[in-house]
Amino acid sequence: MSEHIAHHDEHRDDAGSKLGMWLFIFTELLLFGGLFLVYSVYRLQYHQNFHEGSLELSVTIGAINTIALLFSSMTIAMALTAVQRQNKKLALIMIGLTLLMAAVFLFNKYIEWGAKFHHGLYPGSELMDGLDRGHLLFFSLYFFMTGLHAFHIIVGMILLTVCFVKVKSNKINNDRFVLLENGALYWHLVDLIWIFLFPLLYLIS
Repeated sequence: MSEHIAHHDEHRDDAGSKLGMWLFIFTELLLFGGLFLVYSVYRLQYHQNFHEGSLELSVTIGAINTIALLFSSMTIAMALTAVQRQNKKLALIMIGLTLLMAAVFLFNKYIEWGAKFHHGLYPGSELMDGLDRGHLLFFSLYFFMTGLHAFHIIVGMILLTVCFVKVKSNKINNDRFVLLENGALYWHLVDLIWIFLFPLLYLIS
């Protein structure tokens, strides 16, 4: 009887955890949706300036990061499936690959941002403050949105690292995997946001 009650409570906790994650994702979509709306309005007003600003960004780095995140979405989904099929070794490998792709993304972002900082283009710099309104809006939104997204990448890496440790110690297994499921859901959100950011910022025609 006590085992049945414990199992019921565990199932209820899992359902609550999933609902909490979906509510969190909804608020994140509202946040980035609002940013995309602001971006779109200013892009219509200053289309030429935004186009010129996008030419300063590396499409190659943006494309590599897009591929890295798409691949990482696949690997984290495979990790979840592996746990459900009791393949612990494969799950650890897939989570490790997901973290590796995240590190590749952040390294490329560091290279890209580093080049901008090297040339004196960063929030609060004299060069940035001297830009006309259209260019200033573009680069301000670029730094804010990609910076916020990079922060989400870091949070996701912390969450997936916790999942890696728990899979290794069998605390995440085929009977209890909601933390990894939520981690994978969060990671798909991070990937989805970048899929919108890449063409909006890098491919303005």
